[in-house]
Amino acid sequence: MLELYQWELSQYSEKVRLILDYKGLDYRKIEVTPGIGQVDLFRLTGQKQVPVLKDGSRYIVDSTEIAKYLDLEYPDRPLIPKDAKKRGLCLMMEEWADESIGIKGRKALFSAISQDQNFRKSLLPTSTPDILKNLVEGVPRDILTVLGVGVGYSPDVIKSAIADLKQDLEALTLLLADSPYLLGDEPSLADLAVAGLSILLKFPDGPYLDLPASLRGKGVPALADNPDYAPFFSWRDRLYAQFRKPLTFVAPSAGTAPTSIQIE
Repeated sequence: MLELYQWELSQYSEKVRLILDYKGLDYRKIEVTPGIGQVDLFRLTGQKQVPVLKDGSRYIVDSTEIAKYLDLEYPDRPLIPKDAKKRGLCLMMEEWADESIGIKGRKALFSAISQDQNFRKSLLPTSTPDILKNLVEGVPRDILTVLGVGVGYSPDVIKSAIADLKQDLEALTLLLADSPYLLGDEPSLADLAVAGLSILLKFPDGPYLDLPASLRGKGVPALADNPDYAPFFSWRDRLYAQFRKPLTFVAPSAGTAPTSIQIE
């Protein structure tokens, strides 16, 4: 069985999960704990960042490379069109989504976490002890602002990211106004990349992520609740209903719930 080294709330991991589900491939999720888990992952693959896909004895790193690998090795339900023009548009849009929605989405989510204590607490893993949840919930907004500046997420950077994301969502809404998918009548890697990477802007309505049910449909203020972008998020949720397998919360060995990283 394929194994996906991931973080549950990594939008790049979600992009790969959506691709795997679209292709109908069974896989086991292995949650990589930030810090020590990344060291273990580096020992395995020479790569500290997720997602990493293991297929037999092969490790494939980077969500784009994983998509290309899966299209080559598992050609059913292809991701990348054969037509030259559509292929070029698909690859260009996927790269744009990685660099714009993917990166700026993290900055926008940090802003939402800073503003809403309950939102911040709810994003913690369900296994987090209550005492730690209460500690995280009580961190003052000013402290989070200072921490954000320390990692390059200053208020000005976040404001610029949200402005850019508004333009991105407007463009996507226009592109999808008279088409079921970004490149026409058939889904492609462009659609799956955009949809998966958008989870940090607004979480899907269905049970697709290991998050409290209260967070479904919630997201970044001014993006998730803006009626101008409602058609995009409705499209995204329809795509999820079509292709994404909902969580079933069965034992980890069955390939749904994440397990901890194991060193071979």
